[in-house]
Amino acid sequence: MHSDTPARAHVFVVEDDPTLSSQITELLQAKGFTTQQSQDGEEALLIALKTRFDLILLDVLLPSCDGFSLLQRLREKCQTPVMMLTACGAEEERIRGFNKGADDYLPKPFNSTELLLRINALLRRSMGRASQQEQFQLSLNGLTMQRQQQLVHYEGQPIQLTPIQFKLLWILARHPGETLSKPYLYQVVLEREYSRHDRSLDMHLSRVRRRLVEAGMTADRLQTMHGTGYSLT
Repeated sequence: MHSDTPARAHVFVVEDDPTLSSQITELLQAKGFTTQQSQDGEEALLIALKTRFDLILLDVLLPSCDGFSLLQRLREKCQTPVMMLTACGAEEERIRGFNKGADDYLPKPFNSTELLLRINALLRRSMGRASQQEQFQLSLNGLTMQRQQQLVHYEGQPIQLTPIQFKLLWILARHPGETLSKPYLYQVVLEREYSRHDRSLDMHLSRVRRRLVEAGMTADRLQTMHGTGYSLT
């Protein structure tokens, strides 16, 4: 990946044209992004609220729920950066999109170079803000974590974790109640591509859960969402 490209970002492509959706997905994957697709508005909203994405590419004309309505409902729950894609580039449409909470607006047809440049610029701004605001200590329902010292306690009891296990728990704790997908966690925790034959992440998570349970946490707070990912509450 080009050095100016934010590494391993997870992008949600919401586009009802299957050909264009596949083209965008292939382009992003070729540049090292992980992706997920949806061609339906209501389905996309459910996925976006359950899965952590670094960026959402959102078509305006969608079945069941148009892009503007979806964005308005999404903004009630999360602040994931959104770039709207539309065949209509009229000024009033762009203003409407920005008023609903869009971060950028790209009229169709567009070329791949401009799309990538805009995506990279959005991600750099978003990740820069996240880096500045990133916490060094987390507290979640009795669980406390100190990032610099890699210390973990549950109800005051220390928990010993390996660096990989700490990183996994830290990322889950930063997004309580969200389902973080396996491809995303493989990228940010293990720093490699996800393979369904690779059970490494499952083993790390099992050991983290065991340590938490030994300290008194109920096992159901660290959930495996079968076929989807993991969630911590």
